[in-house]
Amino acid sequence: MLNKGEYSFSTCWNIKRHTVGREMIEEIKTLGFRHVELNYNVTEELLKTIEPMIEKAEIGISSVHNVFPFIDDKDYDTDSVLLGYDDEVKRKRSVELLIRSMEYAVRYGAKAVVVHPGEVPFAYNIDSELKKRYRDHGKDSPEYQTLWNEMHERRARLSPLYTKRIQDSLEEVSNHALKQGWDVAIGIETRARCYQMPTLMEAKTICDHLKGSPVSLWYDIGHAMMMDRMGLYDNLNDLQEVKRYIYGVHIHETLELSDHYCPYVHSKDLHFFDHFLEVIDLAKVKVYELKAVCQPDEIHESHSLITQKIANLSNRSA
Repeated sequence: MLNKGEYSFSTCWNIKRHTVGREMIEEIKTLGFRHVELNYNVTEELLKTIEPMIEKAEIGISSVHNVFPFIDDKDYDTDSVLLGYDDEVKRKRSVELLIRSMEYAVRYGAKAVVVHPGEVPFAYNIDSELKKRYRDHGKDSPEYQTLWNEMHERRARLSPLYTKRIQDSLEEVSNHALKQGWDVAIGIETRARCYQMPTLMEAKTICDHLKGSPVSLWYDIGHAMMMDRMGLYDNLNDLQEVKRYIYGVHIHETLELSDHYCPYVHSKDLHFFDHFLEVIDLAKVKVYELKAVCQPDEIHESHSLITQKIANLSNRSA
């Protein structure tokens, strides 16, 4: 299959179909990808057959996704307070786990670690309830707006506290990386739930505070599209403010508030995703993060459209 060049592909696409790591990577290679992002569900067992492939240069690792490898502990999973914990013991443990992810990234020759840094905690998953009201009643309905305002008030009030705590945690990790001489980016990822951090402006604040460190923005295109639809921030406007902070991108598209679809192909919209082509082109690490329903022919078609459109942009500006 056509070589996808510098583009990488996340194991989130097929990890649930495989119990042997080599077979999972081989399936991705049949799509034409020579680089993969090892996502947070990759276990030490799966790595037993992946590591020999890395050592023999059968596959390149673009990035690993914190917490890596997988640990079965909800306190430190991808939807937790993580680097922003009030509990100092938990926060320190989160710092240690990110350092461990970086160690694996260095060992595998990866360019970046993708991090979900934290959230403003709520007593329940208010995002899930908001998305239900969005679907059932619409964004402008009183049912949605009342709960949205409740969420937004708490989020705005507590964001500075959690932003500061996340900054402090990332500073600790960055100082450790500096001492070790590691050349690996820490990409803080735009998230898929409205109470999670960072927004694009929160990411800017963190990156500005940690100038000169490995910390940068990991722009997840689909997540940002969803947060824009829900009303958390103005994605296209804020993107212009933060694009210089971006190190890596997760490439996928959304259908309303559902994500990880093939850009252009599933939405049938051949124009809106064009807004993100410049960012994809500029990103040092470009990773497709697609769900299992995406079929090989759809993946190829989507990649072909993206690369052709970027080439056209380059030709126009040349």
